[in-house]
Amino acid sequence: MRAVTVYRVDCGRKTMNPIGAVLEKRKTERGNNYNDLLRLARSLFASDTADSVHIKIDVCQTRWTILPERASDCSGGSFEDTTS
Repeated sequence: MRAVTVYRVDCGRKTMNPIGAVLEKRKTERGNNYNDLLRLARSLFASDTADSVHIKIDVCQTRWTILPERASDCSGGSFEDTTS
């Protein structure tokens, strides 16, 4: 997975302020990755539709996120009865 930084662009001061991140789970490019991530970022971080034009993502500055894998056994460990 990759963490893509989401920025709010301030046109008056010409600055980009980081406001969060979205995670990309796709491992291969499918043609719409950038557009889908931008749409997700705008739906999460924009306060209204007029504010959505100020939301930008920077795919060039992505960082790979390593999350722990889920265990196939969800029992939470084993318990041995030693009372007998």
